[in-house]
Parts: sequence; structure tokens; C-alpha cells
Amino acid sequence: MENTFTDLSHINVRGGDGGAGCMSFRREAFVPKGGPDGGDGGRGGSVIVEADPQLSSLIDYRYKHHFRAERGTHGQGARRHGRDGEDLVLRVPVGTVVRELDPATQTPAYDLADLTLPGERVVVAPGGAGGRGNIHFVTSVRRAPAFAEKGEPAQEHWIELEMKLMADAALVGMPSVGKSSIIARVSAARPKIADYPFTTLVPNLGVARATSGQSFVVADVPGLIEGASEGRGLGHQFLRHIERTALILHVVDVTGGYEGRDVEDDYRTINEELSAYAVELSTRPQIVVANKCDMPGTEDAVARLRAVAEADGRPFFAVSAATGAGLDELVSSCAAEVARLRAEAAESGPAVDLSERWERERQRRDRQIKVRREERHAWRVSGTQVERMVVQTDWENDEAVAYLQHRFDRCGLDEALAKAGAVNGDEVRILEMSFTYEGAEDANDFDELDAEEPLDAGLSEGEGA
Repeated sequence: MENTFTDLSHINVRGGDGGAGCMSFRREAFVPKGGPDGGDGGRGGSVIVEADPQLSSLIDYRYKHHFRAERGTHGQGARRHGRDGEDLVLRVPVGTVVRELDPATQTPAYDLADLTLPGERVVVAPGGAGGRGNIHFVTSVRRAPAFAEKGEPAQEHWIELEMKLMADAALVGMPSVGKSSIIARVSAARPKIADYPFTTLVPNLGVARATSGQSFVVADVPGLIEGASEGRGLGHQFLRHIERTALILHVVDVTGGYEGRDVEDDYRTINEELSAYAVELSTRPQIVVANKCDMPGTEDAVARLRAVAEADGRPFFAVSAATGAGLDELVSSCAAEVARLRAEAAESGPAVDLSERWERERQRRDRQIKVRREERHAWRVSGTQVERMVVQTDWENDEAVAYLQHRFDRCGLDEALAKAGAVNGDEVRILEMSFTYEGAEDANDFDELDAEEPLDAGLSEGEGA
């Protein structure tokens, strides 16, 4: 049967384009001098990723990779604003990390969000801003603005979704040490069990309940081998699922398996791989579990493993998944330890929904202005906000171009160019347009507009690049 567990996906997302603002004037009988009445364009819908506790994998994104939100409609006369586009909500399992991918290499560039709470969400593709109608550009000296803004085209990009299981405890160890048999014994989970290596190809989750009534979620992670942290074997892709667990149950086969491995070597190898993958895993609370203790001739191996575990200050249990011996004591100890760790986490403060924080960070990234030298006297400017200004400008309209200069005055562009070393007369390139840098200029004609933007820069229009 085809494996339906998916914990890593790359998807392409695009918000909806913004609708264009309307340039219109009131025209009615007996109203000879009707003022501007152009409505705003609607904002495009955004693509939003939301954590859903009902989901357990990213299978929905295994075959479909492109997602688009609805565009906004155009504004009309008589102050009729365009309708906003519908948001597109993509639901993912709790514990999903969302990352921006570098467009050139398709490798993770930076984290967008880490969704660890049900309902937590992040905007991954904001809809394009709707253009403002000409009613917004009236000033004391400009009574009849004959221009409006275009709608902003939405940006398209690739993101990575990586799911990390949200379990209290994780069973780790070499292949075929009996992890699946243990989780089948202590919970209602029914993983595939066989007597050959790499039987478990996907993580399994189960709820274990102690005789005291305490319960916890335990994950059976596919077997690891030496070099797993560097990508060897099947288990390397599942190391991510150990990161969020509060407790590690380190299972060792005291029979040595088919290869006749040494229990001390197995114990050290797995711990070295965990530490190599993430240093903090070496300090994670760990319980050492000696499995298959019902087999004859294992007494010496159990004693040696017990001595090594106790020397490291780790609790030790000898169990048999086949007979159930020692499992009740193991589950009771795990439940008590999980309860203690939960209490410590609660004392540090309740979990906080970071949806607003992810949105503030996205807006902060949008406001950033990047300047780099392309030639001796030519500079390339990039940044979501400043590029939005350019694409929303009607270049066939002189008033609209003058208004763009005013917006440049107030967005911090002049300061960024000055810091980079630009001098008067240099060429400034933004998207496909080029301008001549002339430093800050007075723009009194628009002083009543955009008071929310920081005062700063000035450019004069050049020619299209």
C-alpha cells in the first residue's frame, strides 16, 4: 500500500492581485463642479497557513503544489470600492515549520513561522494592495487630481512546509531493536512489525496510559544508524521528529540483533548521532530501555548496559516487548517524568499564539529597503514596499509620477542611498524603471498625504530601464 505519510513539502504560493483604483469625477445635473469620486480597488486575497490539530501529515501537498488566492476587483465611480479577494487558508498539522525558499537554489532562506498551537497562522503570500481612487489625492492646492493608483500585482514564491511531531516521548534506537513492538504493547497504535531491519518507514504515534491514570503521547521513530545525522540510512529524515519531544526513550536490543552488535556501542552510537544532529538533544531527559530481556544469555549485556546508563545518570529499565515484562514500570516512570516536564513548562508561562508576531515580522521585512551598486554610478534598489509604489504608479500620468516622487521622499529611500554612497546624478534602478538621484526635495504639493510614512527621500523620474 502506498505510504501516505508526508512530513516535508515544497509549494508555490501567490496572493491575489489588487484591484485598480478609479479616476472619476462626480457628474450630476445641477452640480457643475462635482469633485473626484473614484473608488478604491479591492485588496487581493492572501494565502494563509494555519495549524490544524485534526491533521497528522502533509499529504494534501504531496501532489498539488500551486496555490492561488482570489484577486480584488477594480474600484468604480461614485465612490464604489472594489471587493476584496477571498483569502486561501492552507491547513497543516500542528508542529509545522514554514520557511521561505531561495528562488535560485530552492534551499531554505529563513523561517517564516513555527506553528506549534492549534489555530496559529501565518500569511505566506499577502494579497496585492488595492489601488486608491482619486478621492484620496485631494489637497488644498490640488482640488481635482486626475490620477489613481493601479492595483498591486501579488508576488509568487516557493515555501517549505516541514512537519515535526508533537509527542511527549520518542522511542529511538537502532533498526529492529523492538521500538514498534513496545509502542504496540503500551498503546493502541498498531505499527507494522517484522523481524527484519527498517520495518518502520514512517513515525507512529500512540497514547500510553499508566496505571495511575496519567497518559502521554509516544512516538515510534524509524531506526537510526551510524551517520544518520549526515544523511545515511532511512532514519535521517525522521530525526526532526525527535526535536520537539520532552523525553527520549533510548531502546537497545540486548541480544545484539542479527549482526551481534555490542550494547555499549549501540548506546553510544545513537547518542552521538542525536548530539551531532542537534546539540540540545544530548541534554534532553533520557530513559534507557533494555529490550528482549526474556532471551537467554542476555544477563551480561543487561548488566553492562545498566552500568553505562547509570554512569550517565539516566534511569534504566529492563523489559520484554514480547512478554510485557517490565513495561508497566516503564510506562509509569515515563508518565511521571512527562508530568514533571509539563509542570516545569507551565511554570515558565503559558504557550502564546504568535500569529500577530509572525505578521509583524512579515510587515517589517516588507518595509526593508536594500541598495546595492550595479555599476559605478548605478544603484539597484529592492524591497517590497518601495517596489509596490512603482508598480502602482500610472506612468502615463504626470500627476501620478509626481506623487510617486513624494512617496519616495517619505519612505527612507534617500537615507538608504546616501548611506550606500550615492551622489547626485547617479542612476537608481527599481524593477524595470530607472531614476536620476537628486537628493531630498520639497514636496509641499502632497504634504497632507501619507502622514503615516516616515519622512525621508527624493528622486526625479528618469526613463524606463
